[in-house]
Order: sequence, then C-alpha cells, then structure tokens
Amino acid sequence: MKIITILLLCCFCFSVFSQHNSVNDKLVIAHRGASGYLPEHSMAAKAMSYAMGADYIEQDVVMSKDGQLLILHDHYLDRVTNVAEVYPNKKRSDGRYYAIDFTLAEIQSLLMTEGFVVKNGKQEAIYPNRFPLWKSKFTVHTLADEIELIQGLNKSTGKQVGIYPEIKSPAFHLQQGKDISLAVLNELKRFGYDNLDDKIFVQSFDPTELKRIKQHLMPKLNMELKLVQLIAMTSWQETLVYHNGTSTPYNYDWMLETNAMEKIATYANGIGPWKPMLINTKMNQQKPKSNGLLEAAHQAGLVVHPYTFRADINRIPKYAQNFDELLHIYYYDIGVDGIFTDFPDKAVQFLQKNKDKRH
Repeated sequence: MKIITILLLCCFCFSVFSQHNSVNDKLVIAHRGASGYLPEHSMAAKAMSYAMGADYIEQDVVMSKDGQLLILHDHYLDRVTNVAEVYPNKKRSDGRYYAIDFTLAEIQSLLMTEGFVVKNGKQEAIYPNRFPLWKSKFTVHTLADEIELIQGLNKSTGKQVGIYPEIKSPAFHLQQGKDISLAVLNELKRFGYDNLDDKIFVQSFDPTELKRIKQHLMPKLNMELKLVQLIAMTSWQETLVYHNGTSTPYNYDWMLETNAMEKIATYANGIGPWKPMLINTKMNQQKPKSNGLLEAAHQAGLVVHPYTFRADINRIPKYAQNFDELLHIYYYDIGVDGIFTDFPDKAVQFLQKNKDKRH
C-alpha cells in the first residue's frame, strides 16, 4: 500500500483548491477512480481521485465464488489480472475467467494492472499512454475495503466525497445463484448508506433489477437510495435477459425516446447515458446541440450524468478542439448535472475556472 501513501502526500496539496462543488453544483464523478493515471479500480486510483477533488468515486461491483463483493469493471478477470498465467485451467468455454468461479483469496493472489487486450499472443494496453502494464503492484479489493478508504478520508480531511456503486450484470449473477443486488444493499446499509440524503448513487444498466431494488429490496431493508438508470446501445449487449436457459440482449432503444424519461422516473432518480446519446450533430454545425433527451430527463425530475470523458489522444470527439471545450459543451451548452471522467483533476480545474457559471 506504499503507493497510496505516496499519492496522498503528493496530492493533498493539490486538493486544497479542489473544493469546487458548492460553487456551481456540477458534479465530477471519478470513473473507476483516477483511471487516466493509475490502473482502473485500484486503491491507488481511488486515493488519487479523492485527492484530486472528485465529488463522487465510482465502484463497479461483481461477486466472487464465496459471495464477496469485488471492485472490478467486468465480471471476468482476464482483462486486468494475470489470472490466465496463474489459473490456466479455470477458464470457461468462451475463454474468459469469471470472477464468480474464484474465491476472494484466489483473486487477491493475482496481480492487477492497466487494462489490456491480447493480440497475436501479445498483451497490448488499451490506452498505451497510461500507466505501464505490470509496473508497481496492484491487487483487486472489496467494496468494504474501498468504502472504508473513502469514509476514512472523509473523516481525516473533513470533506464529504460520495460513492457511486454500479451493480454489474445482476441477471448473470442471479443465473449463477448469487443475489448481488441484495448483497450490495446490505453492505451499503452496514456502512450507513440508507436514505436519499446520503452521498451515494446506485447505478445499473439493468432496468428490471433497478425496479426490483426500488419496489422490493429497498422497502424490505427500510432503505431509500438514489438510483440511476445507465443507458447502453443495444448492440453492446450490455444486459442479457435470461429465459428458459437461453439469453438475449436487452433492447435499450426505447430509452432514447423522449417519452421514456417519465417511465424511468417511476423507479430511478437519474440517467447515465453514453454522451453521444445527448447530442445532435449536423454537418453545418460547428458544435453539437442537445437532441432533447436531457430536457426531457430534467422535465421528469431526473439528473443526467453521462459517461465517459477521456482526455487521451484520439479520445476527444472531432467537434471539440480540446478536453476543456468538450467539458464546456456538456456542462454548460447541453447542461448536464455531472460527468463520469477518467481525469477528475481536469474536470475539477475546468469547473474552478468557470465557477461563476450556473446551470
């Protein structure tokens, strides 16, 4: 854990000027932590994003074989760990190594690194200019580990940084005999998150599960948390629907219609769309315009937190000259309430430079 100590010592000087949120109410959500600088979902990335002044820090939650809640973007391990080397015989027929097939002890024996893909038998970083593969030492941690870190830092700094857990692939977990939503809610309640005033949003791509959480699980547990409906392209096959042993991709198309927002508002407090879903670009326009989805969401009482804002080379859309212009388009021209970003420091600095602006 030495790297976390070093990061905190280096970055808390920076965080002195990062208390921006009370000025203009635009949120900075650290996407998998400060993942533009350190391996995604590492404790080091979370500590760095805290020190950079993020308002909320995201946790993607999956489940292990022994029922432990893990912080991983995917419900498989092979994209960010050396599981293929350590446990070569534990892959499934699709070639993936699923977290649910491993105990917590087995998973924490693995090394974790920056996200990579394998091409022609060679590992290649998904983002070549980020933290180098297999340098330093990182491991997978639990939801409890991360909440303790954030709550501990809230106590020692006097700040109130929130958490933004995503329940990953709940239908898949249920098919495997694991009620991940119930487990996550129980863990959140154990740490004191149980009402709308708490600094937490709970998100999921699965609308069926969000409805179950809203209508059944939270009332049963005497909880009421803010829920966010993430919106994917249907072609991504982000959510699967299981029926009689077979699965089909969930169709998100209806969510992109303006009249869908009132339906979503019956079970959620906000939406998390892919950022292109909010705009309408035309050849004769220099900058994109809102396509009406944000206005419909606001009319229905929903907050809008699009994803993902990245400052890497070739990750800034052509309609923006630089990252600051991209942020200005979404925060102020379109009018979103917050953004998910791999570079929370850049968003914090941008908002501070524009602190006199309002919604």
